[in-house]
Amino acid sequence: MTEPGLPPIVRVERLTKVFKTYRRREGLAAALRSLVRRTATETAAVADVTFSIRPGEMVGYIGANGAGKSTTIKMLTGILTPTSGEVVCNGFVPHRDRTRYVATIGVVFGQRTQLWWDIAVVESFRLLKEIYGLTEAQYADRMALFDKVLGLKAYLHQPVRKLSLGERMRCDLAASLLHRPPLLFLDEPTIGLDIVAKANVREFLIEINRQEGTTVLLTTHDLADIETLCRRVIVIDHGRLLFDGALDELRDRILPVTSIVFDVKRAPEPAELEFVGLSAREVGLHRYRVDVDRRATVPATVVKEIVNRFEVTDITIEEPEVEEVVKRIYKEGIA
Repeated sequence: MTEPGLPPIVRVERLTKVFKTYRRREGLAAALRSLVRRTATETAAVADVTFSIRPGEMVGYIGANGAGKSTTIKMLTGILTPTSGEVVCNGFVPHRDRTRYVATIGVVFGQRTQLWWDIAVVESFRLLKEIYGLTEAQYADRMALFDKVLGLKAYLHQPVRKLSLGERMRCDLAASLLHRPPLLFLDEPTIGLDIVAKANVREFLIEINRQEGTTVLLTTHDLADIETLCRRVIVIDHGRLLFDGALDELRDRILPVTSIVFDVKRAPEPAELEFVGLSAREVGLHRYRVDVDRRATVPATVVKEIVNRFEVTDITIEEPEVEEVVKRIYKEGIA
């Protein structure tokens, strides 16, 4: 739950990360020359990005592969040092105050694990308990919650290396929240999970956010995660911020069309299908469809006109799916 009026828990000002790579030419002579004179190329993975996140927000951070999402997250977690700009999270500068800072955050990075590979999962959790200084009662309370929502008991006595990706992701998510961090960074938290497990993880994150006010910054390619968890999205492409706002606002900007499909008892005359400046078209037996531009017409007005004009037996309102919105962004950008 967002807490209005509080200062941001994450503040990013003109954040930039430039990577320098050296080009190596083919051939022995070129290789020898490169020992004393190398050709450098600079690439801005993140360029002049600014945003802030308030306590309790759940924000989706999305973009195509190579857009700069992971680089941003690594700077926010202190793994990378920015080339320029400013980052303050939980009152810390991540790369400068990393030792103290990491005790206040939780992180789940896609294909990487924070659990010890060759020992039983429960031993990793016991080690983390000691690292974070939890009491036995606190530890037992958290483990009971994790088992209830994520079903961890079945995996606790197996080595991490024997877990499937989906099982390991559940354990990593629990490990990242063992110490009740106020700020959680998630990279593909539902990867490899079946439908039921995905639903459990989402419910778990919603409950943690509701009960403990945990702030979440989420990157994912499963856009159902975004729709379920995040009211706000930040879109990044080629290192630059394209959009920062409500998910509904993004829909309205990229795909501002709502489709209304309705069934009627009798086929109307062609003239009857013209109303409120729109045209309905036949899409099946006694079934018609009208597309409404939400920027010009309120869909509820059209629904009311349809119900008053026809003997309606069924009516459906179809909003554009977030997946189609994001596909359009990746393909065409945001005007």
